[in-house]
Amino acid sequence: MYLVTGCAGFIGFHMCKLLLEKKYKVVGIDNLNSYYSENYKKHRVSKLKNDKNFIFYKYDLNQKKNIQKLFLSYKFYNVIHFAAQPGVMYSYKNPKSYLRNNVDATDLLVDQIKKNRIKHFIFSSSSSVYGDHKRYPINENFKFKPKNYYAKTKITCEKLIKKKLKNTTTSVKIIRPFTVYGPYGRPDMLILKLLSLIKRNKAVKIYDFGNQKRDFTFVDDVVHIIYLLSKKIDSNLNVLNICASRPIKINDVILIVQNILNQKIKINYERKRKGEMKITYGSNKKLIKYINFKKFTNIKDGLKETIKWFQNFKNKSLFIKIR
Repeated sequence: MYLVTGCAGFIGFHMCKLLLEKKYKVVGIDNLNSYYSENYKKHRVSKLKNDKNFIFYKYDLNQKKNIQKLFLSYKFYNVIHFAAQPGVMYSYKNPKSYLRNNVDATDLLVDQIKKNRIKHFIFSSSSSVYGDHKRYPINENFKFKPKNYYAKTKITCEKLIKKKLKNTTTSVKIIRPFTVYGPYGRPDMLILKLLSLIKRNKAVKIYDFGNQKRDFTFVDDVVHIIYLLSKKIDSNLNVLNICASRPIKINDVILIVQNILNQKIKINYERKRKGEMKITYGSNKKLIKYINFKKFTNIKDGLKETIKWFQNFKNKSLFIKIR
């Protein structure tokens, strides 16, 4: 049985969906916070609830008694931890939310994992822990250079996991995904924001004049990789980048979207924002060696699939509230 935290979120939803397709029993928890549309998150959960093997709890990970009760009620073999307060710019506005939802929540969860001797634990960190570097691609041994508070909280989580689960029987993996995109994406991230604004015939605001590079990684690849990792018990703590290792300029992504839609996109270019990285470009050599995964989705194919989903998605009003 799997426990997936943050099951109403973008990657968490896809993770649960894949596990259910593979006939596993899944318990999902999420606090359905209002960082972006709660109704959008509820919609994702409603899709998961169609499967009899899915059980949902609207829990906050900081609700200690509820989390303790959850671990006593079920025998979890795998715990996959996605739940977190996401977003770079919002971390400047509300840093307390990041401390509570990222660090404090992870600390409490890890205590339960240790206490209940969970066999396998996967923590979703972030590529943002690396910041900007002078040489690329970035491998897992590169120095941390966080540029925002969100990244700093992820580093704190990684350190507390390493400290608390050292010398335990739990197999631990820390993953660092790079710029994940795809169907059911977050409305505050580039691709869904782009499609939503185009649909409403509004101009798209692009920072750093579109010259920044991102290592876009398709969500189906990400969750398939995590699934494979969840099947591999290892006595060593493993830190792994999850990335296609194919960086592309934002301007080039916009051109691909224009060509797929056969439509000119209105763009307002602006200067670079504080806290954002110039380049995300990870090395996936360690990952490929560890699980022999090589079939990363091409950006054009991934965008075609995302756009097809968006066009067929009936309740687009869920994307209107974009932070």
